[in-house]
Amino acid sequence: MVAIMNEALQLEVGHKVLEVGAGSGWHAATIAEIVAPSGTPRSEWGHVYTVEIIEGLADFARRNIMKAGYGDRVTIICADGSMGYPEKAPYDRILVTAAAPDVPKPLIEQLKDGGIMLIPIGSAHLFQSLIRVTKGSDGKIMRENLGGVAFVPLTGRYGHKI
Repeated sequence: MVAIMNEALQLEVGHKVLEVGAGSGWHAATIAEIVAPSGTPRSEWGHVYTVEIIEGLADFARRNIMKAGYGDRVTIICADGSMGYPEKAPYDRILVTAAAPDVPKPLIEQLKDGGIMLIPIGSAHLFQSLIRVTKGSDGKIMRENLGGVAFVPLTGRYGHKI
C-alpha cells in the first residue's frame, strides 16, 4: 500500500509533503527518500511534515526517523492532523493515512494549486475508497476513486466521532 500510495502521489525531488498519521514513521521515510534523496544537494531537497495525534506514536515515529537517518528531512508534529499543519503550508502533496468521513476543508486549503492529495474516505470501520484529490491551477478540485481500501479511522476535529 505504501508503494501504491507513493506512486499515486507522483512525488518528485523538492516536493514539500504533509502526511497525516505518522504511525511508525516508515511511510514518511519512504517519501523523504523520494523528495530528498541521499546524494542530492540539500538545496534541492524537499521535506516531509508528518502530523500524529497520538503522543506515544509521535514519539515512536520520531525515534525511528532519527535512527533511520531521516531527521533532517522529516519533521514529526504531535497535533490534530485533520486540521493539517498550516505553519508550513502550502504543500505540493498531502497524504492521509487514516480514513475520514470526507476531505477535511483545512487540507484542501493547505494544498498548493496543482497539488495532489490522497485520502481514504468512508466509514470508520472496514471499507473506504482511496481518493486522489487534484487541485487545479485555478483552484478547482477534482476527485478520482482509486479503489477500495481499509484504514484506521481519522480522529480529530474533521475525523470520525468514535
